[in-house]
Amino acid sequence: MNDLPPGLVPYSRSPEFNQDTLPTALQRDHSTKVGTWALIRVLEGKLLYRVHEPPSEIILEPGQPGVVRLEQKHEVNLIGPVRMFLEFFRAAD
Repeated sequence: MNDLPPGLVPYSRSPEFNQDTLPTALQRDHSTKVGTWALIRVLEGKLLYRVHEPPSEIILEPGQPGVVRLEQKHEVNLIGPVRMFLEFFRAAD
């Protein structure tokens, strides 16, 4: 759950979010767009990262990123104050 496959390159990064600015859409069941992987990076605090298929959950904190696989349904839930951002990856051309 913590490793990206080889051959992916970063192409975008979200703004930094905190407990007040984390979009509601990220806290509900959603997935990445076609061909996209993501890393959830926590800078401060903790997030609960829940994957729906196959079911799993992990607490993310600084140094413990969450990997979002291709089109995988997932959500994050706040566990108190947090600072985080997302990095998006795709296959190298």
